[in-house]
Amino acid sequence: MKKFLSVTLAAVMALSLVSCGSSGDISVNPESSTPSAVENSVRNIYDLYDYENDEVFYVDKMQLDSELAEVCTTYEFSFLSDGYQIKAYMAIPNESIEAQTPCKCLIYNRGGHYNYGSLDYRSVSVICAGTKRIVVACEIRGGNGSEGYDRFGGDELHDVIKLIDLCENYFSFVDMDDFCAMGISRGGIATYMSARQDKRVKKIAVLSGICDLFNAYEEREEKMQQVLRDCIGGSPEEMPEEYEKRSALYWADEINIPVLLIHSKGDRQVPFSQVEKMYEKLKDHTDCTFIVHDDDLHDLHDEDIPKIVEWLQK
Repeated sequence: MKKFLSVTLAAVMALSLVSCGSSGDISVNPESSTPSAVENSVRNIYDLYDYENDEVFYVDKMQLDSELAEVCTTYEFSFLSDGYQIKAYMAIPNESIEAQTPCKCLIYNRGGHYNYGSLDYRSVSVICAGTKRIVVACEIRGGNGSEGYDRFGGDELHDVIKLIDLCENYFSFVDMDDFCAMGISRGGIATYMSARQDKRVKKIAVLSGICDLFNAYEEREEKMQQVLRDCIGGSPEEMPEEYEKRSALYWADEINIPVLLIHSKGDRQVPFSQVEKMYEKLKDHTDCTFIVHDDDLHDLHDEDIPKIVEWLQK
């Protein structure tokens, strides 16, 4: 996420204007990070503190810098999944809070493993600011405040599905009509798996994402191979069914919703050949857009943001 966090807030602000159809400038007031309309409202349907119970707890509002605070409000919270406490973030566009009307949502699946690539509230807030959607994201099990063990795309799907359940049945302000998912790198696994299993997910975007874990294992150095063996429980030869379960390339025909793929030809962490094959499998039976970069960046490019916003609005 380091590259993603380097995206300038000026660009994010411009995207916010484009995606919400506004005209004119956004004025930044460093003295105030809370919309006055919310302060004056009788009840804020977006106040996450009102949703605390035995399943959603440890709610805390994050202190954003003034530029981000002008366009979104972000909370940290925890929820229960399979008996584990899972840490999560939710960023909400302030214009939806001011209007007190439901807002479209995007669930974001992080990359990395263990604590490497951990979520932070600012990255979730930047995605919210750029897309003008509610953005929800949960930590992987065993990573940065979440209980359990990192299985590299295994039972973490339960956490993603539970978060979608909360959005649909608990957080009354989430508009489920166009619920989308986005994942980067290893987060592509959970994104593909949720698209395969959960009909509530209407579109997915996968950035530098893994779709063939057999190939990923072969192409990675011993250190990363050891991570995969530790997380999954063995090598591809020892546990082929577990690697196939995490490899969308082997069940691409079961994904029947629009897909956006973004990948660099020189990506050293997830070979480009994986995504080429995935695109060939998807394009024959579903709406699939493939954006290719000629560099070796394993991350989101600055110029991808407006393309993602445009794709989400289709």
